[in-house]
Amino acid sequence: MIAIIDYGVGNLFSLKSSFASLGIPAEVTSDPAKIRAADRLILPGVGAFGDAAEKLRESGLKELISEETRKGKPLLGICLGMQLLFDKSEEYGEHEGLGLIPGRVTAMRGRIPDSLKVPAMGWNALHFRKDSALFRYVEEGDCVYFVHSYSAVDCEADTVAVVEYGTDITAAVEKGSVYGCQFHPEKSGTVGLSILKAFSEL
Repeated sequence: MIAIIDYGVGNLFSLKSSFASLGIPAEVTSDPAKIRAADRLILPGVGAFGDAAEKLRESGLKELISEETRKGKPLLGICLGMQLLFDKSEEYGEHEGLGLIPGRVTAMRGRIPDSLKVPAMGWNALHFRKDSALFRYVEEGDCVYFVHSYSAVDCEADTVAVVEYGTDITAAVEKGSVYGCQFHPEKSGTVGLSILKAFSEL
């Protein structure tokens, strides 16, 4: 079973529906026992980094997620959930992340041409930096759906895919059993479903 971690921020039921369409058992939960019993974890998220990080700390889920990933349990962070995997974010001040992947999250404005809109919203093509089992069913140039104003930097060693938005923007990362997608697989049609399928097979 895949546990979709409910900590008050995230596109939870769209994710559950995506797995249901694939015939893959998934449950939205904040129950530590169910999270420990799950085969794989998904950390979704939309909104502000600082608020989300605080909710993870206050609920005890930050330590639980770290504990489970240390055992080698696959974890997929999506959108803000991916950003939370890093050491820190500079969104409205500096906030500590989960520290599962080295790097930081910073504003795209100032790193991309002023002519480009922020938030970056819409479809963009994936360009792979290295092989990843998460993308076993995806081709170079396949498009996925993004909505974000901040992105990860200083994480080149663990970056598996980027997109071009005035500069290379980190689209996906992988370190051990920890994976992250800046885009929304659950909003990315058949390409996104194929990524969720691949995750369920890790």
